[in-house]
Amino acid sequence: MKVHPTAIIDAGARIACTVTVGPYSIIGEDVELGEGCEVMSHVVLHGPTRAGKENRFFPYASIGLDPQDMKYAGERTYLEIGSHNVFREFVTVHRGTAEGGGVTRIGSHNLLMAYVHIAHDCQLGDNIVMANGASLAGHVEIGDHAMVGAFCGIHQFCRIGAFSFLGSYTVVNKDILPYSKTTAPRPMEVLGSNRIGLERRGLSKAEMDEIAEAFRLLIRSKLNTTQALEAIEARGFQSPHVHALIDFIRTSERGVVK
Repeated sequence: MKVHPTAIIDAGARIACTVTVGPYSIIGEDVELGEGCEVMSHVVLHGPTRAGKENRFFPYASIGLDPQDMKYAGERTYLEIGSHNVFREFVTVHRGTAEGGGVTRIGSHNLLMAYVHIAHDCQLGDNIVMANGASLAGHVEIGDHAMVGAFCGIHQFCRIGAFSFLGSYTVVNKDILPYSKTTAPRPMEVLGSNRIGLERRGLSKAEMDEIAEAFRLLIRSKLNTTQALEAIEARGFQSPHVHALIDFIRTSERGVVK
């Protein structure tokens, strides 16, 4: 293991032999780092935190610290991180709270750009991009392949659907539909399906056409949400992504942005 002499590593940390640790970084007790992780200079990692393989932590990232929740009283909570994630400069990720399930989770292959904040009990999937300064309050869920623009602020308990694109500076206080392209001129509105992003992710033309038609019924027709869902179901769409969109709306507790 390649460790700079100025780094401080607690005896209770468990670090694979292929991990590198840069100058002045601090790795606390009960931190676990898998094979090939890279901890650059001035990084702080606190536990209990588990991270998989080949994660990269850039300078001044603070990962696994106590949650910023006034109800937190020092109970043992966790941060779980998958593999192949990138945490850029000044990213902050906090552990969970007892009332929120006790665990903050980040999947694999995610890019968190500079100054991103992930609060307690958030649940992130895989292949997510969060641009500079985007912030998640507690208990936020983000689906796979979502893209969150710079300086977006996401309210507690909101969900960002899979394959969605959220424009910069958007303030979110309701669930964001999967597969959608959403921005916030004022009021915030859905512009349609995220077709370019879906194409990049390998969806077929038939699947994208069905998603686009479902969005037309949701946001361009004069139907209310209940009527639009009934119209979508009546069309008998075959794409599992359309079924996922319907399920996302039906299970929303905060309402969805249209």
